[in-house]
Amino acid sequence: MEHNAKSIRSFIGAKNFEISSRFYRDLGFEENVLGTGFSVFKSGNHAFYLQDAYVKDWIDNTMVFMEVEDVHKFWEQLVELNLSEKYDDVRVEPIRTLDWGSECFVVDPSGVLWHFGTFNN
Repeated sequence: MEHNAKSIRSFIGAKNFEISSRFYRDLGFEENVLGTGFSVFKSGNHAFYLQDAYVKDWIDNTMVFMEVEDVHKFWEQLVELNLSEKYDDVRVEPIRTLDWGSECFVVDPSGVLWHFGTFNN
């Protein structure tokens, strides 16, 4: 089967939509409001939907991996944002080097776990 896909986007829930929207803008994503409690956040040609919906079991089991060009440079910029000081419940975990590459972690204000990583060549 040939998909001819143009994009693939996940849906992420938010415990508090306004706080999560501000968090993702601070993280460097561009927000495009689609409706009340519903936005698309973009980084270049990549995007995800944020919705004003919170189901604890769903959020607690949501993980997103975003490949970045240089995880070490990304980490330096991430630390400068002081996100865990600006937002309750946000955690930032340092880079771990694994067999496949390196990644750092961010838990958003609702509990979504983001992996930001770079693969080995």
